Amino acid sequence: MNTEILTDGMPLNEAKKALIMIHGRGAGAHDILSIAKHLKVEDFALIAPEAENRTWYPYSFLAPLDQNEPSFSKSLEAIHEVVVAVLQNGIEKENIYFLGFSQGACLALEFTTRNAAKYGGIVAFTGGLIGDQVYEKHYAGNFENTPVFIGTSDPDFHVPVERVNDTEALMTKMGALVTKKIYPNMGHTISQDEINLANELIFNKK
Repeated sequence: MNTEILTDGMPLNEAKKALIMIHGRGAGAHDILSIAKHLKVEDFALIAPEAENRTWYPYSFLAPLDQNEPSFSKSLEAIHEVVVAVLQNGIEKENIYFLGFSQGACLALEFTTRNAAKYGGIVAFTGGLIGDQVYEKHYAGNFENTPVFIGTSDPDFHVPVERVNDTEALMTKMGALVTKKIYPNMGHTISQDEINLANELIFNKK
């Protein structure tokens, strides 16, 4: 899959840590990269793949999986290719971080839970695992205490809190250290409190 990829921060071949940033529906790589200036990621390589036509899959993340094919599988493969490129540059998996917003948060959670390992950390601004239900058989591996932050609004028009709770439960079962925060009537956005928690829980680690 020939996904356009934007980079920022430290050059990948010089960095010790990498943050893969996944944009939401209707946005682009530039949009998600702009969040980095609010994060404590000065020494990270920043990598933001861009979805074709600005969407990773056409329908709701709660639709039956086959309805979002072939885009869904192609998008997972695109993230896999980014991870491979990072590893080939000598960055260890435990120094690879993921961040996404909305559709990008769903994709970040889905990819990492299908390929659970000890990552640097995962930040999901409003997202959950993908599908009309959580299919446990799709997920394998062990997060080995990878820190995860999931923030979301209640209600959120796109992401029901029930799916966030189910995502937290499965990731915890698979060894992740999940911090979930639900904000009453926040709206479909990223709050300063979420940025603060992402910095505190994920990016401030030595």
